[in-house]
Amino acid sequence: MSTRATRIAAGLIPVLLLAPLASGCTPDALPAADASPAPVATDPRVDALASVTDATIDAAVADIDASVRAAMDATGTPGVAVAVVHGGETVFARGYGVRNLDTAEPVDENTVFAMASVSKSIGATVVARAIDEGLITWDTPVQKNLPSFALSDPWVSENLTIADLYAHRSGLYEHAGDDLEEIGYDRAAVLQRLRAVPLEGFRSTYAYGNFDITAAAESVAAAAGEDWADLSERLIYGPLGMDDTSSRFDDLAGRENRAMGHQRVDGTWLVTPEQRRPDAQSPAGGVSSSVTDMARWMTMVLAAGAGDDPLVSRAALLPAVTPQIMTGRDPAQSTMDQRAGFYGYGFNVTTTAGGLVDVNHSGAFRLGTGTTVKMLPAADLGIVVLSDGEANGVAEGIAGRFADIAQYGAPRQDWLALYMNVFAQMAQPMGELAGEERPADAAPPAALEDYAGVYRNDYFGDATVRVQDGALQLALGPTGRWTLSPWDGDVFTFAPTGENATEGTVSQATFGADGTLVLEYFDEHGMGTFRR
Repeated sequence: MSTRATRIAAGLIPVLLLAPLASGCTPDALPAADASPAPVATDPRVDALASVTDATIDAAVADIDASVRAAMDATGTPGVAVAVVHGGETVFARGYGVRNLDTAEPVDENTVFAMASVSKSIGATVVARAIDEGLITWDTPVQKNLPSFALSDPWVSENLTIADLYAHRSGLYEHAGDDLEEIGYDRAAVLQRLRAVPLEGFRSTYAYGNFDITAAAESVAAAAGEDWADLSERLIYGPLGMDDTSSRFDDLAGRENRAMGHQRVDGTWLVTPEQRRPDAQSPAGGVSSSVTDMARWMTMVLAAGAGDDPLVSRAALLPAVTPQIMTGRDPAQSTMDQRAGFYGYGFNVTTTAGGLVDVNHSGAFRLGTGTTVKMLPAADLGIVVLSDGEANGVAEGIAGRFADIAQYGAPRQDWLALYMNVFAQMAQPMGELAGEERPADAAPPAALEDYAGVYRNDYFGDATVRVQDGALQLALGPTGRWTLSPWDGDVFTFAPTGENATEGTVSQATFGADGTLVLEYFDEHGMGTFRR
């Protein structure tokens, strides 16, 4: 059975799938600018960096055309754009394929794509600039400027910081709130309902999400007295000349040179009928940008506060790109030979096989985008890859191959095949009954009117079941609407669709004699029981 935890869901695909169970980490005090010792001969960074030369970087850039074409041919992805920065300059920026299959308009270096979860890294630099303005610090309690926000534990609510939420260590379960956005709740409603979620492992476990970062960003915006999208424009997009970048979907929708989202339906690529509108989680997944603009942003991040008048100071930025918490899997599935993975504040911070720090993030919408940004700070090198098809490993495969050639002169493994396989596994239908036929000896349901009524749930709100046109209709949240089809006795089924439901997903809806209704699709974390 596929579960919500394995879904793309506007979320992160770690560039290194190697990490053990997350553990707590309190950020160390920021060292002085000259406190880092110079590398010595025994430092693995020396040998690793020595292998990165102008020749290997030139070879990696020269390989991009063939790498992109191969990835597009292997997947059918309609359009891709790539940019590379090195030594403070954009050394490559190019588009491939089309931005709209219906019109065949080409992708170029200025085509604007939905960034999905790369938005988290961009937003972290907005927070860093806000720190430089004296509005907040990473350790500012969220409630100081957003007193309406609370989680289920009063002590956690009082002590929760911006850093805790940007490091995904609040104790919320993975992707908490995405299920509420899916059924139409807006940002304010999702954040208010998170207080119904039981917490587990405050500051001791990592659980990736969108609305934890969104809550932190809302607190920063409140401190500034501005809307988050306006604040992002004032602090980062405007100063960097990122004229094609925005944190509002309407701005993306209004761009002439815009990549439409595409998805596969029965194996055929189509323009997604309902484009993904991520405004509810904009700080975590709602940025749109071009590779040209993203190259400017990567150059700023790689500079790490250097220069006479940096846009973002080293003191504010360094914690975001420094390991803050370990990321990974259940220890029962881990092995001693796996390198640890880490998350900073809105960035993955990992280590390459050659020993270089790798600062990265990926983004994914099932409704039509796959993105990644990957930087090797020691080599002053970064690549961004944007695609306009449902996430399938293309962006990560291209970036992984590029980084290998830049470091070692040749690919060390088939990154495209690796990530295509990861995404294929994530795209499996969800639900125990997915792909199953209704039993031939299934018991008939009771009279449909017996199931009708309002079923309460503190987190999801009311589930209303009605009889209409001879069938049960389920309404949940502002927009969740499904027909319930008889399966076996008091068990019915429905077919969720949208950003979070993979093709072919089937959910059970089970009515209990005790007046309960359990919706399998919404019950991964035990939150899916409704009471009449």
